[in-house]
Amino acid sequence: MEDGKHFERFACAPGLRLEAHERLTAVHFDNLSSRLARLEEVIERLEKRLWLTVYGVVAVILATGFQSIMTAIPH
Repeated sequence: MEDGKHFERFACAPGLRLEAHERLTAVHFDNLSSRLARLEEVIERLEKRLWLTVYGVVAVILATGFQSIMTAIPH
């Protein structure tokens, strides 16, 4: 370091526990990221289905209105 002495690193119990905790935390974050990605995909599919349902309901309402207008017009 500054005074020219060089210390070797050694494995001690607290250091090993910290490394194990860091690895475990990394695994947890990776797992959460993959779950979040899958959840976002499911939400996107649900949103598409919801919009399809909304468009279907609007189409039925418009068709019913058009049909009632067509029956009201004399031939």
